[in-house]
Amino acid sequence: MTTAPSTTTDEAPPPATPAPQKNSWAPLRPLVLRLHFYAGVLVAPFLLVAAVTGLLYAASFQAEKIVYDRELTVPVGERKLPIGEQVAAAREAHPEGTVTAVRPSPEDDATTRVLVSGVPGVDEDHTLAVFVDPYTAKVRGALEQYGATGALPLRTWIDEFHRDLHLGEPGRLYSELAASWLSVITAGGLVLWFSRRRALRTVRGTKGRRRTLGLHGGVGVWAAAGFFFLSATGLTWSAHAGASIDELRTSLGQATPSVSAAAGGEHAGHGSAAGQAGDAAHGVGLDKVLAAARAEGLGDPVEIVPPADANSAYVVKQVQRSWPEKQDSVAIDPGSGEVTDVLRFADYPVLAKLTRWGIDLHTGSLFGLANQIALMLLALCLILLIVWGYRMWWQRGRATAFGRPIPRGAWQQVPPQILVPLLAVTAVLGYFLPLFGIPLAAFLAVDILLGEIAHRRGRRSYGPGTPAQ
Repeated sequence: MTTAPSTTTDEAPPPATPAPQKNSWAPLRPLVLRLHFYAGVLVAPFLLVAAVTGLLYAASFQAEKIVYDRELTVPVGERKLPIGEQVAAAREAHPEGTVTAVRPSPEDDATTRVLVSGVPGVDEDHTLAVFVDPYTAKVRGALEQYGATGALPLRTWIDEFHRDLHLGEPGRLYSELAASWLSVITAGGLVLWFSRRRALRTVRGTKGRRRTLGLHGGVGVWAAAGFFFLSATGLTWSAHAGASIDELRTSLGQATPSVSAAAGGEHAGHGSAAGQAGDAAHGVGLDKVLAAARAEGLGDPVEIVPPADANSAYVVKQVQRSWPEKQDSVAIDPGSGEVTDVLRFADYPVLAKLTRWGIDLHTGSLFGLANQIALMLLALCLILLIVWGYRMWWQRGRATAFGRPIPRGAWQQVPPQILVPLLAVTAVLGYFLPLFGIPLAAFLAVDILLGEIAHRRGRRSYGPGTPAQ
């Protein structure tokens, strides 16, 4: 049996709590709060569009299998026909354009894709994929295809909406803006969350703005690593930051290599003699080329690219983006059928491998359905964070109007030993990430202008303890 501890008045008083030491990072919190608040308010609409379209894109992989089941799958037969016969059947059904690649059936119940470019009515950046039954050579349909992952119309439409809002190159600025600011807003949120006392981070038993803040911060902390990843990988193929990253990789000798497509030996220049314009039968033909690639260890799925001209070789490359990645490629002389060059994914530079894995993980290809579910959950978390963020702004105004702004002048309280390096890092980031630097400079200019206007009207608000505007 236990007894309650004594609580008599003559009990020795507890020792005095030592005064908390001054935290040198404390003055930084108001500055981070102001940046996080305004960046969230202004950039959140772009992030919301990116999150919604990203969620749809992650779901489109499975939807594509359902919508295009007739084109993608066939009843399993006894023996697959030669690739040359399948391509001939596709050309008979669609003689227009030029065959630019062939993807032989990678599984027993999968069709063969014959990719044709230059087809009237098909976007110049896309190809027409003709789907052929590998057992009967019957054409099961034709659909527009885009990209290395073989996206069909549904996924292509969502992909382009996510990437550029169907506005072309100018529209890519929106997605780069969202990717550039996502990591900054996430980092600011982490600083604010962990700088709060533990009691103030509690969600259970709270209500109103404090509960919204707890939900916003708690979910943000758990999803932060995913947001940093999406931001970094999204920038790798963006318009401006992506170009800087490519230049850096090239300067470090880490660019993605490619197999040499030049036809070698005495047969160079004669490889296309057996082919006709617009078909894929050059020299030794597709079946012998595929057999040579198989001998080099290239397993399904593969893509066969016919010679571009009389001095070029066939290129056969693996196109599997799921784990483990299959990205080996070989070049095969069209006249002799001999392998003239081999490139193994294992020999890629480290940064080239990381870039490949990062992009495939970002797009939901690397780990298949599990990858796609994780991306959908991350997108849902970001949508909820944005909704809660705007709700907190409303609650800050006590539900009568949108909330009061965070006071200006927070930067004046930051010690120079912190402020100067922070400004230097921000300047470097702004240079390499122009869609971060330019909006930040514009925000500072407008903020300074509004501050001067408020000062002239006698309503300037600087730091804690001053009246809010």
